Amino acid sequence: MRNRPVLGMLPGLLGNTWRLHEFLTHDVLKKKRGTFEFTGPWFAQMDLIITSDPMNVHYISSKNFSNYPKGPDFRMIMEPLGDGVFNADGDLWKIQRKIIHSVMKHKKFESAVEKVAHQKLETGLIPVLDHASELGTVVDLQDVLKRFAFDNICMLVLGINPNYLSVEFPQTVYANAFNAMEQAVLYRHIVPKCCWKLQKWLQIGEEKKLSRAWKTFDRFLYGRISGRKANMEQQQEEEDEFDLLAAFMEEEEEEVKEDEQICALRKTDKFLRDTAFSFLGAGNDTISSGLVWFFWLVATHPSVENKILEEIKANM
Repeated sequence: MRNRPVLGMLPGLLGNTWRLHEFLTHDVLKKKRGTFEFTGPWFAQMDLIITSDPMNVHYISSKNFSNYPKGPDFRMIMEPLGDGVFNADGDLWKIQRKIIHSVMKHKKFESAVEKVAHQKLETGLIPVLDHASELGTVVDLQDVLKRFAFDNICMLVLGINPNYLSVEFPQTVYANAFNAMEQAVLYRHIVPKCCWKLQKWLQIGEEKKLSRAWKTFDRFLYGRISGRKANMEQQQEEEDEFDLLAAFMEEEEEEVKEDEQICALRKTDKFLRDTAFSFLGAGNDTISSGLVWFFWLVATHPSVENKILEEIKANM
């Protein structure tokens, strides 16, 4: 990207927001061997380093993680995530990480992932693609897979099937709210802080959309948390059923010396909301964008597609 006087590299970034993932991975990081220093406008404090180098990622996120706190600016940008693990630092991060590891090692977790994915393939993805094929209609594969991922992660985290992926392509209110929140957070990453903070103060533009979407999605999340608590108190849960929200509620405190404030925090509805939201964010776009790239790669490499089909026929 060209480094312009005063504006830095921001114009090049804004000009490619419509294909941001491809632009950053292919046009920037690949050409710069995995690490790139972005220079923002001189007045905006947007200078940053972008890296996809596995050694750098390991050094920052694992080997010397304590040297790289997220800090207040990151927490401000990722405000909708609350005190979830993506925003947390220090003792709060350690406690959340410990709980998450414990829950994901639950004996029912792996079978729940397999069950949910299989169910949505049978009742969602395959019927939608078959329907489109029979009618000869064109579908946006990215939209289809985003809906597929949203249903999957809601079932796994919240124990509810939104049926966002169906042949009718419904406009589900809380799914649209979640998508709007993601867009607003992305917007905060690519424009100067003074711009989006002004929009937030005036309640205009992306910040107005974020405010409305946030309220809508919080009503949905807190409603689900209340419902799960009521079911658990009445012991109405089926033994074979599993979701991460219920598992977090049931998780007993480890015998560790926790700060009293953290102990109190992890029992609140807000903590459960922030944790659930973090899981939803982690499992939504990551899955859908990964599947989109997979199918694009398969479509552009016929020999690989043939080998995959041969392997499917041989093993199924």
